[in-house]
Amino acid sequence: MTRSPKKKIAREIASFPSIPQAAAKILAMLDNPNTSAEEIGAVLRYDAGLTANILKLTNSSYFGLPSKVASVRQALVLLGWKKLAHLIMTACVSAVMDKAVPGYGLPMGELWRHSIAVSVVAEGLAKELEMTGVDEIFTAALLHDVGKLVLGAFIKAETDSVDATADRGISFEKVEREVFGTDHAEIGARILQNWSFPEQIISAVRWHHEPDGAPVSNPLIDIVHVANVLCLMIGMGVGREGLQYHLSDGAVQRIGLKEGQLEWVAANAVSWVEEILLSFATQFE
Repeated sequence: MTRSPKKKIAREIASFPSIPQAAAKILAMLDNPNTSAEEIGAVLRYDAGLTANILKLTNSSYFGLPSKVASVRQALVLLGWKKLAHLIMTACVSAVMDKAVPGYGLPMGELWRHSIAVSVVAEGLAKELEMTGVDEIFTAALLHDVGKLVLGAFIKAETDSVDATADRGISFEKVEREVFGTDHAEIGARILQNWSFPEQIISAVRWHHEPDGAPVSNPLIDIVHVANVLCLMIGMGVGREGLQYHLSDGAVQRIGLKEGQLEWVAANAVSWVEEILLSFATQFE
Protein backbone atom coordinates (compact mmCIF):
# COMPACT_ATOMS: atom_id res chain seq x y z
CA MET A 1 0.00 0.00 0.00
CA THR A 2 1.20 3.49 -0.72
CA ARG A 3 -0.59 5.12 2.19
CA SER A 4 -2.23 4.13 5.42
CA PRO A 5 -6.02 3.94 5.40
CA LYS A 6 -6.25 4.73 9.14
CA LYS A 7 -8.31 7.87 8.55
CA LYS A 8 -10.82 5.92 6.47
CA ILE A 9 -10.93 3.21 9.12
CA ALA A 10 -11.50 5.86 11.79
CA ARG A 11 -14.47 7.21 9.82
CA GLU A 12 -15.93 3.71 9.52
CA ILE A 13 -15.57 3.21 13.27
CA ALA A 14 -17.29 6.53 13.96
CA SER A 15 -20.22 5.60 11.69
CA PHE A 16 -20.52 2.02 12.96
CA PRO A 17 -24.09 1.26 14.18
CA SER A 18 -24.70 1.73 17.87
CA ILE A 19 -26.62 -0.70 20.05
CA PRO A 20 -30.24 0.26 20.79
CA GLN A 21 -30.58 2.99 23.40
CA ALA A 22 -32.88 0.80 25.46
CA ALA A 23 -30.26 -1.94 25.60
CA ALA A 24 -27.54 0.45 26.71
CA LYS A 25 -29.78 1.73 29.50
CA ILE A 26 -30.73 -1.74 30.67
CA LEU A 27 -27.17 -3.06 30.68
CA ALA A 28 -26.18 -0.11 32.86
CA MET A 29 -29.17 -0.75 35.13
CA LEU A 30 -28.23 -4.41 35.54
CA ASP A 31 -24.94 -3.31 37.10
CA ASN A 32 -26.99 -1.85 39.94
CA PRO A 33 -28.26 -4.57 42.33
CA ASN A 34 -31.05 -2.25 43.45
CA THR A 35 -32.63 -2.10 40.00
CA SER A 36 -36.11 -3.57 39.98
CA ALA A 37 -37.85 -5.64 37.34
CA GLU A 38 -40.41 -2.85 37.01
CA GLU A 39 -37.69 -0.36 36.08
CA ILE A 40 -36.34 -2.66 33.38
CA GLY A 41 -39.84 -3.28 32.09
CA ALA A 42 -40.45 0.46 31.88
CA VAL A 43 -37.43 0.89 29.58
CA LEU A 44 -38.27 -2.12 27.41
CA ARG A 45 -41.85 -0.91 27.03
CA TYR A 46 -40.58 1.51 24.37
CA ASP A 47 -38.70 -1.12 22.36
CA ALA A 48 -41.18 -3.80 21.35
CA GLY A 49 -38.73 -5.52 18.98
CA LEU A 50 -36.08 -5.97 21.66
CA THR A 51 -38.66 -7.22 24.14
CA ALA A 52 -39.97 -9.76 21.64
CA ASN A 53 -36.50 -11.13 20.90
CA ILE A 54 -35.65 -11.41 24.60
CA LEU A 55 -38.82 -13.41 25.22
CA LYS A 56 -38.16 -15.62 22.18
CA LEU A 57 -34.69 -16.42 23.45
CA THR A 58 -35.98 -17.03 26.97
CA ASN A 59 -38.46 -19.56 25.57
CA SER A 60 -35.84 -21.32 23.43
CA SER A 61 -34.96 -24.95 24.06
CA TYR A 62 -31.52 -23.92 25.30
CA PHE A 63 -32.95 -22.81 28.63
CA GLY A 64 -35.46 -25.64 28.86
CA LEU A 65 -37.93 -23.75 31.04
CA PRO A 66 -40.98 -25.80 32.04
CA SER A 67 -43.49 -23.22 30.83
CA LYS A 68 -43.70 -20.34 28.40
CA VAL A 69 -42.45 -16.97 29.64
CA ALA A 70 -44.74 -14.08 28.79
CA SER A 71 -42.98 -11.08 30.36
CA VAL A 72 -39.52 -9.71 31.02
CA ARG A 73 -40.34 -9.69 34.73
CA GLN A 74 -41.04 -13.43 34.61
CA ALA A 75 -37.82 -13.99 32.61
CA LEU A 76 -35.87 -12.13 35.27
CA VAL A 77 -37.33 -14.24 38.06
CA LEU A 78 -36.63 -17.53 36.26
CA LEU A 79 -33.22 -16.73 34.75
CA GLY A 80 -31.70 -14.11 37.04
CA TRP A 81 -29.94 -10.83 36.28
CA LYS A 82 -26.86 -12.36 34.66
CA LYS A 83 -28.71 -14.47 32.08
CA LEU A 84 -31.11 -11.64 31.31
CA ALA A 85 -28.15 -9.37 30.54
CA HIS A 86 -26.78 -12.05 28.20
CA LEU A 87 -30.10 -12.30 26.38
CA ILE A 88 -30.34 -8.55 25.96
CA MET A 89 -26.84 -8.37 24.51
CA THR A 90 -27.45 -11.35 22.22
CA ALA A 91 -30.70 -9.89 20.93
CA CYS A 92 -29.03 -6.52 20.33
CA VAL A 93 -25.92 -7.58 18.48
CA SER A 94 -27.34 -10.45 16.42
CA ALA A 95 -28.40 -8.13 13.60
CA VAL A 96 -25.04 -6.36 13.65
CA MET A 97 -22.88 -9.50 13.74
CA ASP A 98 -24.91 -11.84 11.53
CA LYS A 99 -23.33 -10.66 8.28
CA ALA A 100 -20.87 -11.98 5.72
CA VAL A 101 -17.30 -10.74 6.14
CA PRO A 102 -15.69 -11.48 2.76
CA GLY A 103 -12.29 -10.03 3.68
CA TYR A 104 -11.93 -12.75 6.29
CA GLY A 105 -13.48 -15.48 4.18
CA LEU A 106 -16.50 -15.71 6.48
CA PRO A 107 -19.90 -16.33 4.81
CA MET A 108 -23.08 -14.88 6.25
CA GLY A 109 -23.69 -16.12 9.77
CA GLU A 110 -20.22 -17.56 10.35
CA LEU A 111 -18.88 -14.63 12.40
CA TRP A 112 -22.04 -14.74 14.51
CA ARG A 113 -21.71 -18.49 15.05
CA HIS A 114 -18.06 -18.11 16.03
CA SER A 115 -18.94 -15.29 18.44
CA ILE A 116 -21.64 -17.38 20.12
CA ALA A 117 -19.25 -20.34 20.25
CA VAL A 118 -16.53 -18.33 22.00
CA SER A 119 -19.10 -16.99 24.49
CA VAL A 120 -20.34 -20.47 25.37
CA VAL A 121 -16.82 -21.92 25.63
CA ALA A 122 -15.64 -18.95 27.71
CA GLU A 123 -18.46 -19.52 30.18
CA GLY A 124 -17.66 -23.23 30.22
CA LEU A 125 -14.03 -22.49 31.02
CA ALA A 126 -14.93 -20.06 33.78
CA LYS A 127 -17.30 -22.61 35.32
CA GLU A 128 -14.75 -25.43 35.09
CA LEU A 129 -12.12 -23.22 36.75
CA GLU A 130 -14.62 -22.05 39.39
CA MET A 131 -13.76 -18.43 38.61
CA THR A 132 -15.57 -15.55 40.25
CA GLY A 133 -15.88 -11.90 39.29
CA VAL A 134 -16.15 -12.63 35.57
CA ASP A 135 -19.85 -11.90 35.01
CA GLU A 136 -18.99 -9.83 31.92
CA ILE A 137 -17.29 -12.74 30.20
CA PHE A 138 -20.25 -13.63 27.95
CA THR A 139 -20.49 -10.12 26.53
CA ALA A 140 -16.72 -9.74 26.11
CA ALA A 141 -16.52 -13.05 24.26
CA LEU A 142 -19.60 -12.30 22.15
CA LEU A 143 -18.07 -9.05 20.90
CA HIS A 144 -14.39 -10.01 20.69
CA ASP A 145 -14.36 -9.96 16.85
CA VAL A 146 -16.70 -7.03 16.21
CA GLY A 147 -13.79 -5.11 14.69
CA LYS A 148 -13.74 -7.54 11.76
CA LEU A 149 -16.96 -5.98 10.50
CA VAL A 150 -15.04 -2.77 9.85
CA LEU A 151 -11.65 -4.11 8.79
CA GLY A 152 -13.07 -6.85 6.55
CA ALA A 153 -13.91 -4.43 3.73
CA PHE A 154 -10.38 -3.00 3.79
CA ILE A 155 -8.84 -6.48 3.71
CA LYS A 156 -10.98 -7.37 0.70
CA ALA A 157 -9.80 -4.22 -1.10
CA GLU A 158 -6.13 -5.00 -0.35
CA THR A 159 -6.13 -8.75 -0.90
CA ASP A 160 -2.75 -8.80 -2.69
CA SER A 161 -0.97 -6.85 0.06
CA VAL A 162 -2.57 -8.97 2.77
CA ASP A 163 -1.70 -12.25 1.04
CA ALA A 164 1.89 -11.20 0.39
CA THR A 165 2.35 -10.29 4.06
CA ALA A 166 0.57 -13.41 5.32
CA ASP A 167 2.87 -15.59 3.19
CA ARG A 168 5.64 -14.77 5.66
CA GLY A 169 3.92 -17.04 8.18
CA ILE A 170 3.18 -14.39 10.82
CA SER A 171 -0.02 -14.21 12.86
CA PHE A 172 -2.95 -12.55 11.14
CA GLU A 173 -3.22 -9.65 13.59
CA LYS A 174 0.41 -8.80 12.73
CA VAL A 175 -0.53 -8.92 9.05
CA GLU A 176 -3.35 -6.47 9.77
CA ARG A 177 -1.06 -4.07 11.60
CA GLU A 178 1.63 -4.15 8.92
CA VAL A 179 -0.82 -3.51 6.08
CA PHE A 180 -3.33 -1.19 7.79
CA GLY A 181 -1.56 0.22 10.84
CA THR A 182 -4.17 -1.31 13.15
CA ASP A 183 -5.89 -4.65 13.73
CA HIS A 184 -9.43 -5.90 14.29
CA ALA A 185 -8.92 -6.19 18.06
CA GLU A 186 -7.97 -2.52 18.39
CA ILE A 187 -10.83 -1.50 16.11
CA GLY A 188 -13.27 -3.58 18.16
CA ALA A 189 -12.11 -1.90 21.36
CA ARG A 190 -12.67 1.53 19.81
CA ILE A 191 -16.19 0.53 18.75
CA LEU A 192 -16.98 -0.55 22.32
CA GLN A 193 -15.55 2.70 23.66
CA ASN A 194 -18.02 4.53 21.42
CA TRP A 195 -20.74 2.32 22.90
CA SER A 196 -19.62 3.34 26.43
CA PHE A 197 -18.94 -0.25 27.49
CA PRO A 198 -17.14 -1.07 30.75
CA GLU A 199 -13.35 -0.92 30.60
CA GLN A 200 -12.94 -4.61 31.44
CA ILE A 201 -14.91 -5.65 28.36
CA ILE A 202 -13.06 -3.16 26.15
CA SER A 203 -9.73 -4.48 27.42
CA ALA A 204 -10.73 -8.12 26.81
CA VAL A 205 -11.63 -7.30 23.20
CA ARG A 206 -8.48 -5.22 22.67
CA TRP A 207 -6.06 -7.86 23.93
CA HIS A 208 -7.80 -11.16 23.11
CA HIS A 209 -5.02 -12.12 20.67
CA GLU A 210 -2.17 -10.75 22.78
CA PRO A 211 -3.04 -11.32 26.44
CA ASP A 212 0.60 -11.06 27.49
CA GLY A 213 0.79 -7.54 26.06
CA ALA A 214 -2.11 -6.10 28.07
CA PRO A 215 -1.03 -3.19 30.33
CA VAL A 216 -3.02 -4.71 33.19
CA SER A 217 -3.51 -8.45 33.67
CA ASN A 218 -7.17 -9.43 33.65
CA PRO A 219 -8.66 -12.95 33.81
CA LEU A 220 -11.36 -11.80 31.37
CA ILE A 221 -8.70 -11.27 28.71
CA ASP A 222 -7.13 -14.66 29.33
CA ILE A 223 -10.42 -16.56 29.27
CA VAL A 224 -11.59 -14.92 26.02
CA HIS A 225 -8.17 -15.58 24.48
CA VAL A 226 -8.21 -19.27 25.39
CA ALA A 227 -11.85 -19.72 24.33
CA ASN A 228 -11.22 -18.03 20.98
CA VAL A 229 -8.16 -20.12 20.14
CA LEU A 230 -9.92 -23.28 21.29
CA CYS A 231 -12.90 -22.59 18.99
CA LEU A 232 -10.57 -21.98 16.06
CA MET A 233 -8.65 -25.19 16.83
CA ILE A 234 -11.85 -27.25 16.64
CA GLY A 235 -12.95 -25.53 13.43
CA MET A 236 -15.46 -22.94 14.66
CA GLY A 237 -15.06 -19.71 12.70
CA VAL A 238 -11.89 -20.47 10.75
CA GLY A 239 -11.73 -18.12 7.77
CA ARG A 240 -8.77 -16.88 5.76
CA GLU A 241 -6.82 -16.40 9.00
CA GLY A 242 -6.47 -20.17 9.20
CA LEU A 243 -4.82 -21.52 12.32
CA GLN A 244 -2.24 -18.79 12.74
CA TYR A 245 -3.21 -18.21 16.35
CA HIS A 246 -1.72 -20.10 19.25
CA LEU A 247 -2.49 -20.39 22.94
CA SER A 248 -0.53 -18.07 25.17
CA ASP A 249 1.32 -20.09 27.82
CA GLY A 250 1.08 -17.05 30.09
CA ALA A 251 -2.72 -16.89 29.78
CA VAL A 252 -3.04 -20.62 30.47
CA GLN A 253 -0.85 -20.33 33.57
CA ARG A 254 -2.56 -17.20 34.90
CA ILE A 255 -6.01 -18.81 34.92
CA GLY A 256 -4.61 -22.09 36.25
CA LEU A 257 -5.88 -24.17 33.35
CA LYS A 258 -4.72 -27.78 33.41
CA GLU A 259 -4.42 -29.97 30.29
CA GLY A 260 -7.22 -32.26 31.40
CA GLN A 261 -9.58 -29.31 31.90
CA LEU A 262 -8.80 -27.95 28.44
CA GLU A 263 -9.49 -31.34 26.91
CA TRP A 264 -12.79 -31.62 28.82
CA VAL A 265 -13.97 -28.21 27.62
CA ALA A 266 -12.89 -28.99 24.04
CA ALA A 267 -14.74 -32.32 24.13
CA ASN A 268 -17.97 -30.64 25.24
CA ALA A 269 -17.68 -27.42 23.25
CA VAL A 270 -19.26 -28.68 20.03
CA SER A 271 -22.40 -30.00 21.73
CA TRP A 272 -22.76 -26.83 23.85
CA VAL A 273 -22.45 -24.61 20.81
CA GLU A 274 -24.73 -26.66 18.56
CA GLU A 275 -27.45 -26.61 21.20
CA ILE A 276 -27.44 -22.86 21.71
CA LEU A 277 -27.02 -22.05 18.00
CA LEU A 278 -29.98 -24.25 17.11
CA SER A 279 -32.11 -22.45 19.68
CA PHE A 280 -30.98 -18.99 18.59
CA ALA A 281 -31.34 -19.77 14.90
CA THR A 282 -34.96 -20.80 15.27
CA GLN A 283 -35.73 -17.72 17.33
CA PHE A 284 -34.39 -15.22 14.78
CA GLU A 285 -35.97 -16.69 11.66
